[in-house]
Amino acid sequence: MPARQQKTPPQPAAGEAAAPDAEEATADLQLLTLLLIHAMPAHEDTGRLAREALARFGSFAALLAAPLRELQGFAGFNAHSMAAVRLLHETALRLARARMQGETVLDDPARLIAYLTAVLAREKIEQFRILFLDGQDRLITDEAQARGTVNHTPVYPREVVRRAIELDAAAIILVHNHPSGDPTPSREDLAMTAQVVQAASVLGIAVRDHVIIGNGRWTSFREQGLLQADA
Repeated sequence: MPARQQKTPPQPAAGEAAAPDAEEATADLQLLTLLLIHAMPAHEDTGRLAREALARFGSFAALLAAPLRELQGFAGFNAHSMAAVRLLHETALRLARARMQGETVLDDPARLIAYLTAVLAREKIEQFRILFLDGQDRLITDEAQARGTVNHTPVYPREVVRRAIELDAAAIILVHNHPSGDPTPSREDLAMTAQVVQAASVLGIAVRDHVIIGNGRWTSFREQGLLQADA
């Protein structure tokens, strides 16, 4: 039975939320205009540039999450404005990560999905990440383990387990993205997850979930009953 895909909860950080309403659109325009004024003080019309950028990317959040190559392809942005956008995006991610640090991650699934979507939804190649948790399922750290191609990332269960042991983690959450936008698990995804679960269980490490992030959609192995073992 195919996994039921879920839509990402609309979160400002996600970058793929529905089109903003009038109030949000006005706030987006004001924020981006202020950012461009500081990044491009000599620009003759930062307000116009901000409107054009929002029309191109859809929202301030989507602009922040856009890959560098997409920013480079937008006429009007220079090195200073692109650096400001990337800095603000990285700051937002660090703040979101800090808010989860030491918290019981599974207590707030919406916040977790919003964070993972902000990190991965607009990636053009697959990236495999792991959230390492302590005995109370509190976040120890979140690390990128591998980057692959547009449709494949090599994952080695022994390396996943080795890193969990190094961090004294009691549980992990596997995460990767599908650049196609469709978070349906592939046969390779299912097989890799089973291998990691088996390797981790030998050492008493639980795999709490495997989340696949698409474009505005996501799939949780735990919620769809695809996680065959859960300590």
